[in-house]
Amino acid sequence: MKLQTKISIQEETRSPINYSSKLLLIGSCFSENIGAKLAYFQFQSAQNPLGILFHPIAIENLITNAINEKIYIEKELFFFNERWHTFEAHSSVSSSNKEILLKTLNTAIQQTKKQITEATHLIITLGTSWVYRHIETDTIVANCHKIPQKKFLKELLSVDEITQSLEATIALIKSVNSHLKILFTISPVRHLKDGFIENQQSKAHLIAAIHGSSNLSEGYFPSYEIVMDELRDYRFYAEDLVHPNTIAIQYVWEKFVTAWISETAQMNMREVEIVQRGLAHKPFHENSEQHQQFLKTVQKKIEKLQSKFPFMTF
Repeated sequence: MKLQTKISIQEETRSPINYSSKLLLIGSCFSENIGAKLAYFQFQSAQNPLGILFHPIAIENLITNAINEKIYIEKELFFFNERWHTFEAHSSVSSSNKEILLKTLNTAIQQTKKQITEATHLIITLGTSWVYRHIETDTIVANCHKIPQKKFLKELLSVDEITQSLEATIALIKSVNSHLKILFTISPVRHLKDGFIENQQSKAHLIAAIHGSSNLSEGYFPSYEIVMDELRDYRFYAEDLVHPNTIAIQYVWEKFVTAWISETAQMNMREVEIVQRGLAHKPFHENSEQHQQFLKTVQKKIEKLQSKFPFMTF
């Protein structure tokens, strides 16, 4: 009996990810789920230097600012709810100290420029086509920081607007790193605060923009489609019924590994996981001879991995 429709995912052979790859992940919170998996398996990866970015305009602004080496200054910040913010970053970056925030922003911009220049793979996860325009400055913001909604106009980006933004982003990236492999994916997180119909319309615009332009066809991983069509059940969502749960994330991750990570890297991943599980092990008797011998075995495995991959840290 067939109880599930399977999505056919073509294995990537042109630019597979391995342990010499350098990855940068930018975008919606689902990119952080995949980023956490890459970090767990000790890949050379970085994610969301200015925090989660939900829509294409915010991502384009980050890439533009990084490549142009923007320097944030005090007048670009604002104080609200006892914290300093910028409309170009997520609230997780905000700070109660404006000097600390400025340093964080400018360091992130410098690091992002370096990461874009050196990266082999860039994974962009798009979350929504809905954006908020700050009325006073007439600019589309990356995050509203819980400022009253009357200060903003809510807009739905058209397919053409998304396409133009993504194409501009790619052109900027290629100007400093022509060999970078760019992979797009749509976040399966449901933006139900926008409305059920509005969420579907939003996702449809993102998908149409990516697949409607030959310039955006470098790579696509169907994380949204996997959750919507293969899993298709609320048991694969967290209690909020909006975010995929750990089972769904693991399912999508395994699909990603099969499609994008080389077979050699997958063998090394198994060794890394043995170490990670060993380090997470909680003994009944921490000072026992048996446990001390176990720790020595784990340490030998770490040293073996680090001899091949010096960048690994456990």
